[in-house]
Amino acid sequence: MPDEANRLGGRVRRYAQVSAAMGGLAARIAGDRVMGRKGDDRRMAADLTAALGGLKGPLMKVAQILSTIPDALPAEYAMELAQLQADAPRMGWPFVKRRMAAELGPEWQARFQRFEHEAAAAASLGQVHRAVAPDGRLLACKLQYPDMASVVEADLQQLRLIFQIYRGYDRSIDTTDIHAEIAERLREELDYLREGRHMALYRHMLRDEPGVHVPEVLPELTTSRLLTMTWLDGERMINVLDAPLEARNQVAHNMFRAWYVPFYYYGVIHGDPHLGNYTVRPDRSVNLLDFGSVRVFRPKFVKGVIDLYRALERNDRALAVHAYETWGFHNLTNPVIDTLNLWAAFIYAPLLENRTRLIQDQPSGVYGREVAEKVHAELRRLGGVRPPREFVLVDRAAIGLGSVFLRLKAEINWHRLFHDLIEGFDSDALEVRQAEALRAAGL
Repeated sequence: MPDEANRLGGRVRRYAQVSAAMGGLAARIAGDRVMGRKGDDRRMAADLTAALGGLKGPLMKVAQILSTIPDALPAEYAMELAQLQADAPRMGWPFVKRRMAAELGPEWQARFQRFEHEAAAAASLGQVHRAVAPDGRLLACKLQYPDMASVVEADLQQLRLIFQIYRGYDRSIDTTDIHAEIAERLREELDYLREGRHMALYRHMLRDEPGVHVPEVLPELTTSRLLTMTWLDGERMINVLDAPLEARNQVAHNMFRAWYVPFYYYGVIHGDPHLGNYTVRPDRSVNLLDFGSVRVFRPKFVKGVIDLYRALERNDRALAVHAYETWGFHNLTNPVIDTLNLWAAFIYAPLLENRTRLIQDQPSGVYGREVAEKVHAELRRLGGVRPPREFVLVDRAAIGLGSVFLRLKAEINWHRLFHDLIEGFDSDALEVRQAEALRAAGL
């Protein structure tokens, strides 16, 4: 099979697809600017959704990512993009056979007791087939679609164009570092060997968490474009939404631990908290799936997260500024600090109140929508801000998980959950644990 590493032909085809989709929108925005017209956010957002909705692959994943990063796009855009579903057309069996032979050799079928012809699931970068190992274990085989390296590079170039179009229309958020962070994470997601190591890392970090389960990778059946892991049975999160409150609370508790034990103990976060990346077992423990988007943070960044919590708790403005600067925010004027604190106060509110409560008290169907709109408008008035790269996935995880907790209508003392994690926090100890965990996973 020809080398699929970012081929020119694949990029050119993708450029043509995306450029055709975006051309009309760019022309309309340019016309509005020339004529001095104020653009209609809702119309622009609907047009962007229509343009991207016909595309599959990484750009769809990017659209979903952007819809969950506060202030990356205004609310109208985020709401529209959240409607998009990564539903790439599945490869048929003849094509799958050729792909599997390319990854494991012509006798690949002899390495399984059974390999199902029909895909069990399809996503933006690949599809999953059920299989059975020679020892009888149930397996999930994630097989990457062809030519994805080319598609990713083409889409990242087009994403830069989309950001430029939006930046010309609204200067409240400088998306430079957001693009850089998304680009690095997407390129990493193409490497299934790396994802397998991420999976091993999470098995190590969550080994003492009975409420969380992580698949086991089979290295002998894994390549850079094929990831073979143990199959974990569970039902979709949407099926739990009408369960009794006690059950929903237990699921929310396990989800909280699944994301934040790795972050506060090891400085690692799973950056893709959408509903398709976990399932629920009958005992309400959760299966954590898909480890393509994983971020390792400097210990001092994690300390900055806790410092900001302490700053809000004590009304310590200097400590809040120190936390923002630790994260990488620059040129912080007092009005910008006040605006960032609005967002921080919303994110930390459930953690600051020592009581059982919903994750969001406001009667909104979108987690953080009203606050995000207010913050965005104020940043626009102040001339904008440039969110640092590391901030992107942490904020995304917080909002993504908050959205899940909102849908679960979980009623939990989030303050106690959080304090259980940060009690006795020591950044030096985190650095040691992090290094040991990364070595154990081969990272």
